[in-house]
This record gives sequence, C-alpha cells and structure tokens, in this order.
Amino acid sequence: MNKCIHVIGGSGFIGSRLGNLLSQSGVDFKIVDKAPSQTFPKQIIAADVRSREALDAALADASILINLAAEHRDDVRPLSLYDEVNVEGAKNVCLVAREKEIRTIVFTSSVAVYGFAPENTDESGQIAPFNDYGRTKYEAEQVYRIWQAEARGERTLVIVRPTVVFGERNRGNVYNLLRQIASGRFVMVGHGNNRKSMAYVENVVAFLQFATVSFKPGVHVYNYIDKPDSSMNTLVGTVRRMLGKPEKVGFRLPFSLGYGLGRCVDVLAALTGKKFSISAIRVKKFCSNSVFDTSVATTGFVAPVALADALEHTVRYEFIESHTGDAVFFTE
Repeated sequence: MNKCIHVIGGSGFIGSRLGNLLSQSGVDFKIVDKAPSQTFPKQIIAADVRSREALDAALADASILINLAAEHRDDVRPLSLYDEVNVEGAKNVCLVAREKEIRTIVFTSSVAVYGFAPENTDESGQIAPFNDYGRTKYEAEQVYRIWQAEARGERTLVIVRPTVVFGERNRGNVYNLLRQIASGRFVMVGHGNNRKSMAYVENVVAFLQFATVSFKPGVHVYNYIDKPDSSMNTLVGTVRRMLGKPEKVGFRLPFSLGYGLGRCVDVLAALTGKKFSISAIRVKKFCSNSVFDTSVATTGFVAPVALADALEHTVRYEFIESHTGDAVFFTE
C-alpha cells in the first residue's frame, strides 16, 4: 500500500507543481501549509511549521514528508523569521516525525548554503552562506541529520539543494529578468560573461517525487541543477531570439555604478520602510558566477524536460500566449 505524502509548505510555486505531478501519478497526498492552496483546496491541512501542535494534528502516522516550507526572500523582516521558520520549523517537523514513526523525509534546502561558491561546486563544496537564508537552511539540514542518525538503519533523509528555480507562473528573479528583456527595458549590469545555473520547476518536482521512493535508509544529499549552464550574455540573447528580437544585448552598465545604485536604494528602503526590486545584494548576485555541479545523474534520474525547452515553454507562456486569470506565485 502506498503511503500518503504530506507536502509541508505545498501551497506555493514548487508545491503546487508537485501536487500536479502527484495527482497525475495517482499518489495520495496532502498539503500542509499556513496559506490556502489555490490549486488543491481540498488537499489542504492548515498548519504552520512554527507550531508543533498544529503539525502534530496535520501529519499522519508513517507518512512520507516533503518539506518545502521556508522564509527565503532577501528582504524578510524581522530577520528572526529565518530562524523561526527554517530552523525551529525543522525541529518541530522532526519532533512530530519521531512521534508518528515517520521514516522518510525529503527536505528542500538550497545552493545558498555554499554562498558565493567557486564554479562547479558540487555536494562536497565548502559551506559558506553569505545571508541568513543560506545559514538557516544549512542549520535545518543539521536538525534533520540528527533525526536520521537516531535510527540510521530505518530512516531515510534526502536533502535537495536546488539552484534558482524558474517556470511558468512564477514571479521570482528569473521572471523579472525575462520581463525586462521582453519589455525592452533590460540593462546588462557588468560584462555579462558570468554564468548561471538554473533549474526548471517540472524537473525539480519530478526529482522530489523520485526521492520519495528511490533511496534506502541513510542520508542522501543532491544539488539540483539543469545543465547546461549559460552566461548572462547567452541567456539574454537566447530569450531575445525567442521573442523575435535581435540577439544583441545592447546597453551595459558598469558593475560599480550598478552596485552603487543598489546601495542607494538600500538606504532609501531603510528610510522609507518600502521594498524595492533593486538592492545591492541583488546586483551582486546578478553579476556573480553561480555555477554548480550535481551528482543527480548517478541516481538514475532523468529530467523530463530539457533546459532549452523549459526556457522556451516559460517565455512562450508568459510573453507570447495569453493566460489571463491564471494563478501566479511570488517568490525571490
């Protein structure tokens, strides 16, 4: 008999796409989230990971857990929310997992645990987060490792560290870049030779489902990356071509000026309490290399969608076709 999968934090972008996949596969699943699910309203069980009591009421005995819940934006305030949700939430999940004899947890961490990492950093890379998000994600990993170590021969822990995830209906950084290119207002900051790893949401959720059934007891850690990596120049040129525009990037702003502008916006945000789409850290991340390697291929998993096709699907859906009224998801 197949066990029920509980997707904690499943009302968001990745969780909704995961729900689609599980539903299509005939898998019994529930969404455990403090927010309602627009996609699967009948599947929702209201619970906040910060409440052990709520999780205790929401999770079933001997189920499989996929934890997507996280505070992840750059502008989260107060900063204590990172620890409350990411770390204390992990502790609550593990407390309930012990009580209910849950033996499989798939935890979505992030390549942010590596910080500004050397190119092609794999799962053995040095942990050096530069922000509270990356720090608390890694601390949460340690909480889950303690849970698994209590019964090494019985418990399965899969830690998945995705790079930036994109796809249709997501309103995160990749969408903002694509929107700027489509509008003709895009300005390249820096030389554009820096490369970026990316992950398409359909491939990420396929691997999460794969992880629930494919691993024996133990700790399994995987970066999730869809190859090949592209330079910003290549990515922008490719998107422009998909939109029927000339591939040439156009005007460029030196990094020093772009970073300085970000610092000025940070000061303005601090003075006014408003949130802006530009910040110094976002400029720095945009202009840095963010290239990771992964050992996912050793598991036998094959991504269902090629990266080039995934990018074309997203561009077509968002900027060529009409999908007025479809639910969208706002992420970092």
